[in-house]
Amino acid sequence: MSHVVIRSVPFSTRLRFGSAKELVARDKARAQKILAGVRPHGPLAYREERRRREHERHERHEHHEHREDRHQHAGSAAHHHHGHAGASAATGSTGTGTTAGGSGTTTSSSGGVGVDVTDAGVTYTASVGIGSPATDYTLLIDTGSSNTWVGASQAYAQTSTSKSTGDTVTVSYGSGSFSGTEYTDTVTLGTGLTIQNQSIGVASQAQGFTGEDGILGIGPVDLTSGTVSNTSTVPTVTDNLYAQGTIATELIGISYVPTTTDNVANGELTFGGTDSTKYTGDITYTPITTTSPASNYWGINQDLTYGQSGTSLLSGNAGIVDTGTTLLMIATDAFQKYQQATGATLDNTTGLLTITEDQYDSLQSLYFTIGDTTFEFTPNAQIWPRSLNSTLGGDSNSIYLVTSDLGSESGQGLDFINGFAWLQRFYSVFDTTNTQVGIATTQYTDATTN
Repeated sequence: MSHVVIRSVPFSTRLRFGSAKELVARDKARAQKILAGVRPHGPLAYREERRRREHERHERHEHHEHREDRHQHAGSAAHHHHGHAGASAATGSTGTGTTAGGSGTTTSSSGGVGVDVTDAGVTYTASVGIGSPATDYTLLIDTGSSNTWVGASQAYAQTSTSKSTGDTVTVSYGSGSFSGTEYTDTVTLGTGLTIQNQSIGVASQAQGFTGEDGILGIGPVDLTSGTVSNTSTVPTVTDNLYAQGTIATELIGISYVPTTTDNVANGELTFGGTDSTKYTGDITYTPITTTSPASNYWGINQDLTYGQSGTSLLSGNAGIVDTGTTLLMIATDAFQKYQQATGATLDNTTGLLTITEDQYDSLQSLYFTIGDTTFEFTPNAQIWPRSLNSTLGGDSNSIYLVTSDLGSESGQGLDFINGFAWLQRFYSVFDTTNTQVGIATTQYTDATTN
């Protein structure tokens, strides 16, 4: 299977909130939504939903077969029972294979198709074409939602491939929301990556979105449950990539990279596999945690220590890995230990912890133990890029830390969120097929660019 890389359109970097305080509030609101177990979107929830649907299909099939048998038995004394191969074939294993690739630049991958994406300051965006001829829309990338929609900024342009279903769409993101009408249309992620009849939302009202056109939802399908009227769930972009033969497994590899400048297309999404050029060493896979509510999301267990033999902040606690959160969020008690260990003070302007130059010089690494591997989050990784302090509304000469208070004590089943700032230092894999998360180091893990 080819690995097609498509360059995304540069996106003007600016904070999409009035201040960094609003960013902190948004991340905390998202954490509290997850803590409450609202609309789980992890692979365990997806698998349970899929198991339920398979059970319902099996019952319908058995009922239909029983009726056919009764009819055949009544109509013929010489009744012969015929097996149905389709019943077992429906739950066959997912293998690896190849399909015809697109015409874009080809690079090394492990069974996946890659799309370059843009660092937009506090999140990543992709340029997505919709319609024929396509109109390009700048969409936020979110593993924590599954509806793809447009219309927050640029109006939806209908073409000959646009078809309204007449159903309404409503999605809440904790600190933002949209509502509108469902359409099906042709969606183009890049050359060779065109999806036919993809469900999209067309917003008539959107709140909490400024400067982007909507969201590219790449979470599992169960998160669409209840979002579209008269419909249980709608196929996601990833579902249709799989159904239309573009990818061989339900897995997304994500490469985010630290940057100190605006409008950099330095990230990559790999649908259906991983890109070995984006990480170093091996990928450490860890199963989805059994601790609720993190178990209902992309949840894992991890230890967190400040300093190589220093302060233990978390030990075997459950939390999630999430592209939709900007900061590294940790439970209140762990946050207080971290603040004390670093000597940081809370900055009233940004709502973030800040440290002096001397404190930065003595700042120690954070160590994340995930599975059998300990990953080092260096002092430089722990600070916001100083050249981008203006995106926070902060002082250009200050040093801000990216670790923030999740808003609840540890032991409640969601004690951390490894968000955007953390993901920029590691390669991450969201594996629905095998209900696991993968993490690997990259050439930027030890970067000193911040």
